[in-house]
Amino acid sequence: RMSKTIKGILIAGLMGLSVGVSALTLKADAPQTYVVKKGDTLWGISERFTSDPWQWPEIWYQNDQIKNPHLIYPGDEIGLIQVNGETRLTVTRRGDASRTYKMSPGTVKMQPTARVEPIESAIPAIPQDAIQGFLSHNRVVAVEELDNAPKVIAGADGRLIMGAGGKLYARGDFGEDVARAYGIYRKGQVYVDPETEEVLGLEATEIGVGSVSGYDGDIVTLELERTVQQVSIGDVLLPTDDREIISNYYPKPPKDSLTGQILAVDGGVSQVGQFDVVVINRGEREGLEPGSVLLIKRKGEIVYDRTAGERVRLPAERAGSLLVFLAYEKMSYGLIMRATRPLRVGDEVVGPNN
Repeated sequence: RMSKTIKGILIAGLMGLSVGVSALTLKADAPQTYVVKKGDTLWGISERFTSDPWQWPEIWYQNDQIKNPHLIYPGDEIGLIQVNGETRLTVTRRGDASRTYKMSPGTVKMQPTARVEPIESAIPAIPQDAIQGFLSHNRVVAVEELDNAPKVIAGADGRLIMGAGGKLYARGDFGEDVARAYGIYRKGQVYVDPETEEVLGLEATEIGVGSVSGYDGDIVTLELERTVQQVSIGDVLLPTDDREIISNYYPKPPKDSLTGQILAVDGGVSQVGQFDVVVINRGEREGLEPGSVLLIKRKGEIVYDRTAGERVRLPAERAGSLLVFLAYEKMSYGLIMRATRPLRVGDEVVGPNN
């Protein structure tokens, strides 16, 4: 039975329902209400109600109480309502996040214009710990960028491998201004489009960070501040990566139709499962951005057609979904959000609206 609170929200915000939004397709076992807990994700909560979690922004019922459906806090209650015969999701603020405030030092009483902030953090859209380390230590560069970057030529006292606290020397073209610190990278895999053979990018893995303690001509001296692997002769120096790191992701279909495939999975294995990081051969130029959701279709098996006397491949079947969390011009990294059957490198990815 619909509560008075939800009825009130429904009446107050009826005119706020966006035009053209498709109805929510509920799971058979979808709950009438769900109370948000610490450790939840937007994706996980949406999956409790529908098989297509990326619909979250589209199926949300907008009302005056909640301006941003992406900002959900532990203790909030998610429920179902009916609007013009269609099922929508809405939220009622019930947790401490809606009642507890931080006030600046010296504030005696709260005025109507006081700045208030929830103590609780909004739950993330996807598991942050699944990608945090990857965001910190991986980047994609052009092959020529890495080839032309300064390289480690020696360690202090003739050492060939160096760790945190050590000293090293690097030589190359540092440009007009030598930076105060550099990331130290090792060349990884070169990704090539399997259909066009176009080079999409080179993966560089950060193995350490060094601060510049001196330079003379084209040789720079660095003190190693931290390392995740031993630094070796030939490793390259790149300026600190200043790309914007998004802390949250709002699931949404790509703007344009596209078809691509999984090129690799982090760790170098061929089998792919839930919360694995994968590389796909589509990027910003195809309209992908952080938050873009793609469906995964597993390649059909090759069978022998006895009538025609030839081998044919069966149609691809939907086998999972991924969310792009880092997009470059020609390629992207995605997190496998669902795998309904074993996935493999080479499986097809398509937009939900294809």
